[in-house]
Amino acid sequence: MEFGVTMFATDFSMGPADLAVAVEERGLDALFIPDHTHMPARRDSAFRFGEDLPQDYVRNLDMFVGLAAAAAVTKRIRLGTGICLVVERDPIVTAKEVASLDHLSGGRVDFGVGGGWNREEMENHGGDFSRRFKLLRERIEAMQAIWTQDEASYSGEFVNFEHIWSWPKPVQKPHPPIFVGGDAPRTLDRVMRYGDGWIPMIADHPEKSREAERFEMLAELCRRTDDAGRPPMPITTFGTPRDPAMIEKLRAAGVTRCIFGLKSAPADDVLRRLDRLAKFLETVR
Repeated sequence: MEFGVTMFATDFSMGPADLAVAVEERGLDALFIPDHTHMPARRDSAFRFGEDLPQDYVRNLDMFVGLAAAAAVTKRIRLGTGICLVVERDPIVTAKEVASLDHLSGGRVDFGVGGGWNREEMENHGGDFSRRFKLLRERIEAMQAIWTQDEASYSGEFVNFEHIWSWPKPVQKPHPPIFVGGDAPRTLDRVMRYGDGWIPMIADHPEKSREAERFEMLAELCRRTDDAGRPPMPITTFGTPRDPAMIEKLRAAGVTRCIFGLKSAPADDVLRRLDRLAKFLETVR
């Protein structure tokens, strides 16, 4: 099992390049950076983790810029979008960004994707929140075409283009692994249709009663891949509790990587938290 961290890189926190170096130096395996293009000052969409929206959701750096900075100063760790709100991004531009990052990093990108939770945020990009998952699928399929075809075309309801050239192609073949985020009832349908892996959220604050559902979904994904004759999918958990018993339970359920959240903060604070995490991980590796 591998281990990594996720943190909003912001204008008040430790920068993504310094964070990436610290993660690699401590023997961790991955750094994921979240994605929000902006945050509506007024919204009705409920925030999953409480009433108040933390400032790191408002003051975060661009995800791809942060990951590029991290790629430039590291050699080993995986670099993940955690998660990329594809429904708010042009697929031709995003395909170029992902391929460029994979090229510059020597093939170390994990492309975590999702439909998001903030209706107002998506609508500011001109999207229909109620149809976001079809839009997500079409944009993912369109990017797959761009990454794998020298002269790419795609025809859908929301995405249409014919005979385009786009380089670089990703180092990883056929493309960086696509990790589908979420734990809604139809999430595993999406994982099986266009994903190469799954990112479930394990922590569910303040309500924690869905643990059994998460583990049933883990078992169901194993059954589905077996039935389809596919190899086991890599599974990366977000919101992983610092609990050895839970980590062992996740390992037994087929989880291949656990990601731990770090609070956005200045370097001294983040480094202390990273050191504590590294010491904890010595007990579970």
